[in-house]
Amino acid sequence: MTTVTLLHPGFMGAAVAAQAVAAGHEVLWVPEGRSGATHSRARKAGATACDSLPEALSRSAVVLSICPPQAAEDVAATVAAHNFCGVYVDANAISPQRMQRIAESIHPGSAVVDGAIFGPPPGDERTARLYLAGDSSAVDQVESLFTDTALHVRRAGDTVGSASALKMAFASYQKAARTLAGVAHALADAHGVGDQLTAEAEVMVSAILSDPEYLPSVAARAWRWAPEMGEIADTLHAANLPTDLADATAEVMCRWERDKDQHDLRVEEVLAHLRNQVKFPG
Repeated sequence: MTTVTLLHPGFMGAAVAAQAVAAGHEVLWVPEGRSGATHSRARKAGATACDSLPEALSRSAVVLSICPPQAAEDVAATVAAHNFCGVYVDANAISPQRMQRIAESIHPGSAVVDGAIFGPPPGDERTARLYLAGDSSAVDQVESLFTDTALHVRRAGDTVGSASALKMAFASYQKAARTLAGVAHALADAHGVGDQLTAEAEVMVSAILSDPEYLPSVAARAWRWAPEMGEIADTLHAANLPTDLADATAEVMCRWERDKDQHDLRVEEVLAHLRNQVKFPG
């Protein structure tokens, strides 16, 4: 049995803790200053209340930080102040740069594991994936907490920041796509064609993120699509809707100007062109 401290029993944190408890481990948490809802989640997860953070840390081999991203560094600093010397797992949706800063701030005697959670809170027939990166022995220890549970552990690499980069890459599409869908439906609704938009979407075959081999054809057509995004921005503005996503999409497409009508480029080439801000005349 491994003893773990869970720093914040939110919806995801409590669900992750419940999986560790189900696997036979002890999960501690500090109820001081926490809401009734947090108390309820921790109790349901099977976590054990501890009088203070120093006590919880002194008893624990692993610390799990699962909190809002803006609080991640402050939470890590609090743990570092108590000279924790076990495995510190940051499983927050943060940038690789922030993850590196956290790794540098933790007490030198501890090991830092970079984590990223994909999927819904695990449990009740729901599964999630926990990607881990860092020292292999520390990653092994964290992985052992969730053996045969609804939280499936996967390796993102040996470098701290790899798991966070994976999370940022996935979320950059997932969150933006859902927001873009909201804007699209708002625009269609403003013109009374919401049902027709939904009907068209239902017949689309969409595997955009899972099919990077399609990207060279996108780059080859970007010279035509960028002006179309300008027309879309004008339409959105007339409907009193934000144009930011359309404007930004057009700006990104300009980085593919050199790829005009070149449908035979490799994926690696068009991805590299996105990282290059040089523009070519049309």
